[in-house]
Amino acid sequence: MKIYEELQERGLIAQVTDEKEIRELVNNGKATFYIGFDPTADSLHVGHFMALCLMKRLQMAGNKPIALLGGGTGMVGDPSGRSDMRQMMTVETIQHNCDRFKEQISRFIDFSNDKALIVNNAEWLNNLNYIEFLRDVGPHFSVNRMLTAECYKQRMEKGLSFLEFNYMIMQSYDFFELFTRYGCNMQFGGDDQWSNMLGGTELIRRKLGKDAYAMTITLLLNSEGKKMGKTQSGAVWLDPDKTSPFDFYQYWRNVSDSDVLKCLRMLTFLPLEQIDEMDHWEGSRLNQAKEILAYELTNLVHGEDEAKKAQSSAKEIFAGSGSSENMPTEEIANEDFENDQIDLISLLQKAGLVDTRSEGRRAILQGGVQINGEKIQDVKYLVLKEKFAPDGLILRKGKKNYKKVCVK
Repeated sequence: MKIYEELQERGLIAQVTDEKEIRELVNNGKATFYIGFDPTADSLHVGHFMALCLMKRLQMAGNKPIALLGGGTGMVGDPSGRSDMRQMMTVETIQHNCDRFKEQISRFIDFSNDKALIVNNAEWLNNLNYIEFLRDVGPHFSVNRMLTAECYKQRMEKGLSFLEFNYMIMQSYDFFELFTRYGCNMQFGGDDQWSNMLGGTELIRRKLGKDAYAMTITLLLNSEGKKMGKTQSGAVWLDPDKTSPFDFYQYWRNVSDSDVLKCLRMLTFLPLEQIDEMDHWEGSRLNQAKEILAYELTNLVHGEDEAKKAQSSAKEIFAGSGSSENMPTEEIANEDFENDQIDLISLLQKAGLVDTRSEGRRAILQGGVQINGEKIQDVKYLVLKEKFAPDGLILRKGKKNYKKVCVK
């Protein structure tokens, strides 16, 4: 099976501009393609993960990836999928985030011997002459057509700033620059980027009279139609300091039964034949499929050692041992105690297991909170400082959320 057909089988392809040409390019290793990463945070997250896996798959098939860092577009902000305007970032913050992205992307993509490129669009966007840019690029864009784009329609009711309105033109210009500088003939991106990507292919056609192509990746949605990669406490990050390897493992170990096979197909590099065999798995065997998913993805992001640690730790916990050296740990200070005790709800909050006191109260009343394996249902329960052993106590909320809490 060739790479294009494999992408189809894995459910990764959403929309394409010219299926015949794109199939020909990628199957024969003739695609020089790019995917953009706007530096909106200091770490990539699960939302970027599928794009990185796609880049890796296509590179393994002989194609050349370009990772485009949005040092320029990050100054504006993509309105796609947003109900409000993005927070403006300083130049220093954007550069710091770009540097962190570069480190993380390098763990997935082989940049040796000109096999791939990392480029920052600040190179051409930050020094544009506004009047020249308007005269050169502006005539090729219809405002009427732009306003029909989904990324803008979502914002029209609450107000779309002129700043954000320029984003489509900037992304389209990125494709034009990459085409002329590096022979980049394809752009890949999330399905919510379709309008922006078409703008790029059209700009290249109008200005150069040449063809370029675009393909969107299926968004990673759960069975309820919501984007995957979010938890109660926020995004699932690829940075181990923001989301520990254990928590990363647990996120995938806890996906719903209806999502596990889809995630295996879309995100792992396991052979499709092996995944297809899991189609009829039920009960405990379906849990085994989740463990395989969690291990494979943790291995991809954090390496084999961390994947083994996370897997071992999870098995210890759910086997009932109640402790593990690899369990995610939270530290509290002596100042958090009053008279050498702390109320349980505050402890749950400080451990990051609940966001609010009312959530903590509900969890306790519903019998979902344990300390060192002992269920506590008293919302006024006070945890004595002496209960914290030298290596901490084990705090649990629900069936799958654990934290080892230590005193500094």
